[in-house]
Amino acid sequence: MKFSLFIHMERVSAEEDQKQLYDEMIALCRIADEGGMHAIWTGEHHGMNFTIAPNPLLNLVDLAHRTKNVRLGTGTVIAPFWHPIRLAGEAAMADIITGGRLELGIARGAYNFEYERLMPGMDAWGAGGRMRELVPAIKALWQGDYAHDGEYWKFPKTTSAPQPVQQPHPPIWVAARDPNSHEFAVSQGCNVQVTPLHLGDEEVQSLMERFNAACAKFPEIARPRIMVLRHTYVADSEADAQQGAEELNMFYNYFGAWFKNERPISMGLIETLTPEDVAAHPFYSAEAMRKNQIIGEAPEVIERIKSYEAMGYDEFSFWIDSGMSFARKKASLERFIRDVMPAFA
Repeated sequence: MKFSLFIHMERVSAEEDQKQLYDEMIALCRIADEGGMHAIWTGEHHGMNFTIAPNPLLNLVDLAHRTKNVRLGTGTVIAPFWHPIRLAGEAAMADIITGGRLELGIARGAYNFEYERLMPGMDAWGAGGRMRELVPAIKALWQGDYAHDGEYWKFPKTTSAPQPVQQPHPPIWVAARDPNSHEFAVSQGCNVQVTPLHLGDEEVQSLMERFNAACAKFPEIARPRIMVLRHTYVADSEADAQQGAEELNMFYNYFGAWFKNERPISMGLIETLTPEDVAAHPFYSAEAMRKNQIIGEAPEVIERIKSYEAMGYDEFSFWIDSGMSFARKKASLERFIRDVMPAFA
């Protein structure tokens, strides 16, 4: 079992200074690197201050000069927002600059808010089609002299410039949920990223079953790796764990509001949620968060992650975006490295 950190700048108030948020993100990434974590992942989002990440490759290139050992992953780039030639070249350049540490995660995207602004009329089906066309195209571009005549992109013979350090190419990860996405990833020899979001461990098991079924369908392909992404808080007491659950309750209410795309947004910030808004979503309640997310003192966290290891997961990614203060994130991450990770050495 490998451990990684999944992180963005997150902001729900105009009073939070964005440069300070970036500095705090870097500080947490340095703790992960020095603490022996395997990788750092950061995603792509546009026009929203909830998770600030307009180009993950920029962040990863910066992190390459501030860290020594961690792999550096896009978790994830949004396929419909990239032309294959552009993604192949920029990812290859990032692989060169990072010294061959790049992991390239790709997804179809999740927020209609972003589709409306960058590709009006886009829906999940069209985004998924672009992802399925993009992945084999960038692999071919990295090999060179590739012409493409697809449904979404057409271009004459082209070679990625530059080409990546890692050969035959950086590891590619696909964010998967439904069986078709798992089957596509496995058929392409791609690793798989999954997240149960607010759901419990039954969803974690179900996601693994979908992955196993895809692997069984393509026995001629070497089994890829699979990573589970989970909100995590390592507490110093039960009272501290309850506070973490309450904070994640609020985080998920904002996440759900962004996903529904119905509330007013000004300056990249969603209209403040009222106590009534929060109470209207019991599936995000503090009780649900305490049960479903990885929240608790170190022995409880170890037991939960051991169960994921037993399911067959290769990597556990500590999703630190939570609405918590920097001090609380830092303390939790340090406890995770000191008290949890050694149990898996």
